[in-house]
Amino acid sequence: MKQTGIIWDLDGTLLDTLQDLMDATNYALRTFGCPERNLDEIRSFVGNGAGLLIQRALPGTAQDPDWEEVLDCFRAYYDDHCRVKSAPYPGIMDLLRQLKAEGYPMAVVSNKPDSAVKILCKDYFGDAGELFAAVTGEVSGCPRKPAPDLVYRAVDALGLKPQQCIYVGDSEVDVQTAANANMRCISVLWGFRDEEFLKENGATHLCSKPGDFAGVLKEME
Repeated sequence: MKQTGIIWDLDGTLLDTLQDLMDATNYALRTFGCPERNLDEIRSFVGNGAGLLIQRALPGTAQDPDWEEVLDCFRAYYDDHCRVKSAPYPGIMDLLRQLKAEGYPMAVVSNKPDSAVKILCKDYFGDAGELFAAVTGEVSGCPRKPAPDLVYRAVDALGLKPQQCIYVGDSEVDVQTAANANMRCISVLWGFRDEEFLKENGATHLCSKPGDFAGVLKEME
């Protein structure tokens, strides 16, 4: 087994989930009589968990409904509809199989609700144990990214130390998470943030497509 652990973000990194996130958000907004949001707006709102997604999506007026009630509506709808339009990015499945075959221990850590993370990983990646030693999302009592707590749980599951791991994500939150966890970071450019934005927010190792990932990884090792 390789001594470099790879910990993956999910949304915007392994899976393109934006359409389903937009549909669930807009369902919750409609339910409470609020205006809907477009795809670019949803793209700018995601990354910090479902709670902040909903808070950002609400109009921001004194007449807004309680955001936690809207969040509960979003969560219930999303758990049942998180697999409608989502899919792995082209080349991701081949990359994961290659890394697994080469002996890289891997895990998934996301700010998405834990129930949805487990549903999506099971459906799109089969038995999670085949590819990942741990799969986790936002859970009660554990700070979400960019706090390192969830990542440390994954590191323990891999049987490694943070310095032996690389965090892979598509956003500024992932760059901050890696720094807070004292690990290296690869920022992917096929997700929800562009190259200029990522560089402005501290990204130093960039990967433009899954086919280039192995080369970036080798350079970092």
